[in-house]
Amino acid sequence: MENWQPLAATTLIGSMPHHDRDKVIELILRASPDVPAWPQLPFFQPEQMMIQYLEGLPGIREEQGRVFMQTDAPEFEQELVKFYEAYLEVEEGLRELDGSKFGMGPETGRTFFEFLAKLNRAAPSFRALKGQIVGPFTLLTTLKDQQDRALIYNEQLVDVVVKHLALKAKWQIHRLRSFGCPVILFLDEPALAGFGSSAFIAISEALVKRLLQEVVDAIHQAGALAGTHICANTDWDLIFKTGVDIINFDAYNYFEKFALYRESFLKFTEQGHIVAWGMIPTNDPNLILGETSESLANLWLERIEELVTPSVSRSTILSQSLFTPSCGCGCLSEIAAERVVQLTNGLGHILRSYL
Repeated sequence: MENWQPLAATTLIGSMPHHDRDKVIELILRASPDVPAWPQLPFFQPEQMMIQYLEGLPGIREEQGRVFMQTDAPEFEQELVKFYEAYLEVEEGLRELDGSKFGMGPETGRTFFEFLAKLNRAAPSFRALKGQIVGPFTLLTTLKDQQDRALIYNEQLVDVVVKHLALKAKWQIHRLRSFGCPVILFLDEPALAGFGSSAFIAISEALVKRLLQEVVDAIHQAGALAGTHICANTDWDLIFKTGVDIINFDAYNYFEKFALYRESFLKFTEQGHIVAWGMIPTNDPNLILGETSESLANLWLERIEELVTPSVSRSTILSQSLFTPSCGCGCLSEIAAERVVQLTNGLGHILRSYL
């Protein structure tokens, strides 16, 4: 996996607005054939980004539409003990991941399982397969306890959530690797766009790095490439240091911000790592209609000149590039989302001609 090159392949971020699972999976396999990603369908509440990965965590409760971790319940300590017992059983090889509490259930994993079934019937041959889970920083800053306090401020709960996500990642990779092609797993980290702001002033860079590295290490142990998706600007120097193989960002709207970290990008590229350029806009239906694959290719080719050097050529960057939408499509109409998929596929075809 260390030497895998995307060669300007395309993939998707994950979320789609569709209600028909069969239809959207067929669309992805047809229009995103390089590195298909299984679709998360937030129309179904169990498949919403955070909800989908709460199964198996101790203390999770839902009251009046609010999901939280209740740490003051009498049964919480026992749930915590059972969590660590289950974790150690898997890590020590006493229990298979498939038979553990760290897999997706029938509702949270319904679209994922249908995606796998389609792959089995299609006897596919892909460059890679992509999965995704919510990232630890986003889950820890979004999920709160009964006092409305984010879990990231409780060291014990930080440990629980990171270990939980590490095994969720391994379980998903195990399923995807059964098809015999490379696997990429993205950590979706929208909350990292706010890192460094007043909202997270008490959270250190060292903590963020540790959170990401622990899950990235688990992904590597499972034999997959680790990526992170951040849909806006962040402290990119921090992300370059987390051990991820792939950095994915909204290159349509934030290319200039990313380019400020030119030296870190060049070092990252020289080490053989990958950038997944989110070149297809997803935040404005008018932009989606107004752009073409050709206009987006020209935009990327123009912008990338800022990063090219004699030792890191455009061809080198292209060979180590993936192309994606700028973010997930779950909030778009089905028509707009399907156009995003088509634009992504077309962009890849054009840019591969420059290799």
